[in-house]
Amino acid sequence: MNASYGLGRDRGVNALEGQTIAVLGYGRQGRAHALNLRESGARVLIGLRPEGASRKLALEDGFGSSLHSVAEVVREADLVCFLLPDMVQPSLYLEEVASNLREDAALLFAHGLSIHYRMIVPSGNHDVILVAPKGPGALVRRQFQEGKGVPCLIAVHQNTSGKAKEKAHHYAHMIGGTRAGILETSFKEETETDLFGEQAVLCGGATELVKAGFETLVAAGYQPELAYFECMHELKLIVDLLYEGGLTKMHEFISDTAKYGTLESGTRVIDKHVRQNMQEILNEIQDGRFAARWKKEYDNGLANYRNALSRELHHPIEEIGRGLRSQMSWLQKQAGGDEHDRS
Repeated sequence: MNASYGLGRDRGVNALEGQTIAVLGYGRQGRAHALNLRESGARVLIGLRPEGASRKLALEDGFGSSLHSVAEVVREADLVCFLLPDMVQPSLYLEEVASNLREDAALLFAHGLSIHYRMIVPSGNHDVILVAPKGPGALVRRQFQEGKGVPCLIAVHQNTSGKAKEKAHHYAHMIGGTRAGILETSFKEETETDLFGEQAVLCGGATELVKAGFETLVAAGYQPELAYFECMHELKLIVDLLYEGGLTKMHEFISDTAKYGTLESGTRVIDKHVRQNMQEILNEIQDGRFAARWKKEYDNGLANYRNALSRELHHPIEEIGRGLRSQMSWLQKQAGGDEHDRS
């Protein structure tokens, strides 16, 4: 399905009016969705496992009477929202959701991985929809509180009721998405573009570029503190310009020397070979090889994942960065972490 803007603000009758919404998980997205839904007038139940670390937070947020086991809330729900980590979803669905779903209950996901790669295969009785805010949970919540919103992607995988798109739209409306804009897509398109963006550009590509630049300067004898400032710290200044006004605003605000260097040297860094690697990454996402590797790693206990993450977090740029950031008083005011989480 081609993406298209403009589902607008309200679309008449609320397809979710009077329905019970079960939010499974109370992490960053789950908490934001649950609070926004409640403040939009929805009846919200929170489904958590007894040992869930987020139970205390849900109680503090006033969900005590609405907080139950996953099976209990699923049995009551007209709409069941999967707001948990991707690899947790399949076993939870099989063990606690599938057998407790009401015959006409709808399923909602904030990321399409479990459905697109058939890790979860719902029966044909259920609407299956996607509402994916294009921002972290803390931003979804804060924008809602300020009377604003975060743009949302919506998609329909199964439309048993004939009202699946309306349900997705009104869910997006209740969490604040229609205040900013709705983009219609498909589970396939959302999943594959999201994974590619994370791996090739936003997280994987950006961090490797930063580390490579840092290592190049340090190896050439420059102070690691200066290398940190040039390759890590100042990245935010450029990203903010890109975020606010694209390439046009960045080029408007950087010097002529920076512009000339950008145009002459950027394609030497991101060259044909890099683009070929990006294409291979996309190929592995499209044909399922990445998802299969990730599921195998998760099922095998995550040893390789944890070792790689440990190496990442012990890179020399982290030691230098911690020392420098500790002297930046303005950064301490932003401590908390969930502001930037993409889950």
